[in-house]
Amino acid sequence: MTQRRRTTEVFTLSFLDCICCGFGAVILFYTIVSAHSGVTQTRATDTLSAEVNRLDEQVLTGTRNLAALRDTLEKTRQEVASAREKSNLLAAQLASHQRQVSNYDATRLSRQQHIEKLRADIQALQEGVKRSEAGGDELAPPGQDVASFRQTGGDRRYITGVRMHGRRILILLDVSASMLHEDIVSVLRLRNADDATKRAAAKWQRALETVHWLLTQIPPGSAYQIYTFNTRAQPLLADSAGKWISGGDLPQIARDLAAMQSLVPGEGTSLYNAFAATKTLSPLPDQIVLITDGLPTQGKTTPTRKYVDSDTRARFFDEAVGQLPAHVPVDSILLPMQGDSEAAHRFWHLARNSDGSVLMPARDWP
Repeated sequence: MTQRRRTTEVFTLSFLDCICCGFGAVILFYTIVSAHSGVTQTRATDTLSAEVNRLDEQVLTGTRNLAALRDTLEKTRQEVASAREKSNLLAAQLASHQRQVSNYDATRLSRQQHIEKLRADIQALQEGVKRSEAGGDELAPPGQDVASFRQTGGDRRYITGVRMHGRRILILLDVSASMLHEDIVSVLRLRNADDATKRAAAKWQRALETVHWLLTQIPPGSAYQIYTFNTRAQPLLADSAGKWISGGDLPQIARDLAAMQSLVPGEGTSLYNAFAATKTLSPLPDQIVLITDGLPTQGKTTPTRKYVDSDTRARFFDEAVGQLPAHVPVDSILLPMQGDSEAAHRFWHLARNSDGSVLMPARDWP
């Protein structure tokens, strides 16, 4: 039996075809790797570029802020220089004012001593004339013989316009810091001085001399009381609170005069509390003699603001007047104080409405 031959199919690839396929695969792989690497580098480059741009923006902003700070610093230096110049100018002006005040005080003391000597000479001449005329001494009007005003003599009637006529006379003495001097700059200077310097201040001594004179004018049979006030009101002697003192009690008058010498002016002025204290006396006074130098700087309580303008001081004054007892005359002795132009007008109205008087002594008094 004849065997059938199978047909054989042969498939062959040339060596060159294989090599080309291999190279193609390598090139494709390289292309894929390079593309991936390029994308990664591009992303990294974008991130770094963004960071660089952000830093550039910060540098630009910092440069602008630095320029603004330099301008501010230069302006501040100019303001400091200007403030230093103003401070030096004010210091020079203050020193000049202090020298002027010292010269004025020295001149005033010399004039005061000269005036006292002239008064003593006039008194001696008047007494000599009376003796030569063989005339008898006239009896002094009521209230002139209670006590001598000065040991060396002196006219006890040189304050005119204030007449002590009440049966119960209340003397209100302002002991605030403004009673140290009539100039506010000098008040600030004396406010920081020691107590002895404050007690020796010329204006304060005038106030004490005024009280002394008033005590010599109390009519026989009348009584008196002395209250001091600054931010609060209180009797001169604590053991006499609410009581009336006989005008003929010379030992008590001596105690009052001695107590006044220990007072030290200080703090603000509350006329409200001074007038309100008049109602604590029983019976009420029938004459009030007020010794002060201007409108009050506070009302019933201390104001919250450090500086008080003239309108507010006028309002404090009006509120204080409302505390006075009805139908009691108020005689005001107003010592000088610069810059308080409304004071005279207000106290004049008070005198007119209460049937009292207002007196502003001369600058060279006493």
